[in-house]
Amino acid sequence: MSNRPLLVFDFDGVIVDGMEEYWWSACLACLRLSAADGMRHQVPNRVPDGFRQLRPWIHHGWEMVLMASLLQERDGLLQRIGVDAFVAAYSEHCRQALEARDWSPQQLQEALEHVRHSAMAEDRSTWLNRHRPFAGVPQRLRSLASEGIDWAVLTTKGRAFTAELLDAFDLQPALLFGHEAGSKPDVLLRLIAEQSLCGFVEDRLATLETVLATPGLRSLPCFLAEWGYLRPSDRQALPQGVQLLGLTQFAAPLADWT
Repeated sequence: MSNRPLLVFDFDGVIVDGMEEYWWSACLACLRLSAADGMRHQVPNRVPDGFRQLRPWIHHGWEMVLMASLLQERDGLLQRIGVDAFVAAYSEHCRQALEARDWSPQQLQEALEHVRHSAMAEDRSTWLNRHRPFAGVPQRLRSLASEGIDWAVLTTKGRAFTAELLDAFDLQPALLFGHEAGSKPDVLLRLIAEQSLCGFVEDRLATLETVLATPGLRSLPCFLAEWGYLRPSDRQALPQGVQLLGLTQFAAPLADWT
């Protein structure tokens, strides 16, 4: 392992915008769970506004599948109460929706990963083209080496999928951790015990709050990527230890971030 300091990045919402792929894969996973696998013509092409609005609350892949199912109901919970009311009790509404469908998070996660594996095997280029790196981010990641900094990716996406995308964008992190590696705080604790960490860049405020509440990580510099999938209130009254990071600031040397 390198002795150089390590800057750690989330993937979705920080490096890549995968909204089109999220919606397509989640819808197809719903079809698979409904024994309609292969009926890809049924997947709506346009990403609905409701899915974009819900994305900041989604933390795991299985939740995307559940949201796709809810959004495609004609007179379901989301249609009756609206997105704002749904996210006000997000966890409880997800639990109710799972129970109503007799689904489990593991079942949904496996369906999603099956869809992605199949898509990559059948038409890799089309699947990859459903993702877009955020403007300027790949170039900035490549330039970190000139500052003597290594960078790593820590994501709740599967490691294999993330590796495929990074390779497509010609990005080679020093380290890559998918959801198989464990929770983000646990991975960061293992990393910080082995080398110097100079920061963690994430677009989910709740994740940064959990990291900073973890003994051993409370002094880790945490940056909230404002170009990612932020909730409307995330930019307001940030907790101590979390700094909002815009693309202009991100392009500057790391020493100028704080």
